[in-house]
Amino acid sequence: MAEKIRISGPTLKLLKLLLENPKQGRSGAEISKITKLGSGTMYPLLQRLEIAKWIEGEWEKVEPSEVGRPKRRLYKLTRSGQAAAMKELAQYQTPAVGVAAWT
Repeated sequence: MAEKIRISGPTLKLLKLLLENPKQGRSGAEISKITKLGSGTMYPLLQRLEIAKWIEGEWEKVEPSEVGRPKRRLYKLTRSGQAAAMKELAQYQTPAVGVAAWT
């Protein structure tokens, strides 16, 4: 079972993005660009979510010399992380709190 994670605005932004396509791995640069989270916020958050087993990260299976850039680490939700993320997002989408609190 996934560990309990402190849910913050940045956490909700990240989870919402990853839930859009849970099987697609997203790089840190892509996550940062879409969510507008800085690296000082995003990478520690990704690390906490990975330790808690909400997400898994793996290095691309490409040869850097062939693609002309370094390998990227791709992050995606685990099955338990997906369930936990859906539960957390549902909590914050109630009319009492409103979506504007984290978008």
